[in-house]
Amino acid sequence: MRYLTAGESHGKQLTTIIEGLPAQMPLLREDINESLLRRQKGYGRGKRMQIEKDLVEIMSGVRHGYTLGSPVSLVIHNDDFKHWTDIMGEDPISDDTKLRRIVTKPRPGHADLNGALKYGHRDMRNVLERSSARETAARVAAGAVAKTLLRHLDIEICGYVKEIAGIKATDQPTMTMIEKVGVSEASPVRTLDKNVEQQMMDAIDQAKKDGDSIGGVTEVCVEGMPAGIGSYVHYDRKLDSRIAGSVVSINAFKGVEFGIGFEAARKNGSEVHDEILWDKDHGYYRKTNRLGGFEGGMTTGMPLIIKGIMKPIPTLYKPLQSVDIETKEPFHASIERSDSCAVPAAAVVMEHVVAFELAKAILEQFPHDQFPKLKQALESYRNEIRCF
Repeated sequence: MRYLTAGESHGKQLTTIIEGLPAQMPLLREDINESLLRRQKGYGRGKRMQIEKDLVEIMSGVRHGYTLGSPVSLVIHNDDFKHWTDIMGEDPISDDTKLRRIVTKPRPGHADLNGALKYGHRDMRNVLERSSARETAARVAAGAVAKTLLRHLDIEICGYVKEIAGIKATDQPTMTMIEKVGVSEASPVRTLDKNVEQQMMDAIDQAKKDGDSIGGVTEVCVEGMPAGIGSYVHYDRKLDSRIAGSVVSINAFKGVEFGIGFEAARKNGSEVHDEILWDKDHGYYRKTNRLGGFEGGMTTGMPLIIKGIMKPIPTLYKPLQSVDIETKEPFHASIERSDSCAVPAAAVVMEHVVAFELAKAILEQFPHDQFPKLKQALESYRNEIRCF
């Protein structure tokens, strides 16, 4: 299974094409729209989210609520395009600089300058429109389809915020997955720890007041993944490696941890590795879950715990210095968006890119032309490893 996205931030639409889904899988428009709505929420979001009302159109690959086995194509229209028709239209226009609204001043922390150097663009709007985090709406749409597949295979996933601007949420080890989903959705900053919720919101308010931005740490928890998904035999088949690459591909993400993550470097082996136990009801399981549900590039059957580290958004209301590529004169970078903190929304994006990698790994491992047969094969495998 794979997917492609197309579209620019202020273009007509975002498009997602998913190939490799099994036939006969239940899929409704609401499954995707719910995820798109969640991505738009979050304390600290800017005015763009007040303009867009992200709703999906399923253009192909689904009939009467079930997938056909052919590519699924999804479209999300950009409502703001009507204000950008002259600037972002496909037809040739005059060389009027004011009309074209040419961007020659790269913003630190963005793809502007590097992309212009790579593709030879003197107008960096040709770079920033595609490199914008607006593209993550198309990826969330793809991930929502993957989440639907996982849910019908009794695999649940939830993304939430662990930290904003150094303010850390405490672990909630007794929370069920249902409780995590409910609590995170009710929180403006998508945290599970009510005790730090207001502190996080205050930090976001202060950053906005200062014309600055702040980052944080998101976490995704997955329950129901059986042991042995992924592989140790090749570097590019290790599931944790593939998830890490997918998470870091999200705009502004700069690091990934599994389980206790970097803390493992400061501990002895006896404090890191998870002892193996067995009983007749559960089969093999781990006494602890410090490795976050992965060993040797494969799942262990324990909950997957994955953290993503997001830097502060680089576009600021007190802009950093840049250099005009035409005049080579110093200049303060332009402002293209106004989120002071996008960590709560990023938790939703991370949840969905992880979901896609998990669904992809399952489809690689089991027969998947028909969804009922996939479900039956996975259940047989679960019973098999329980009695191994």
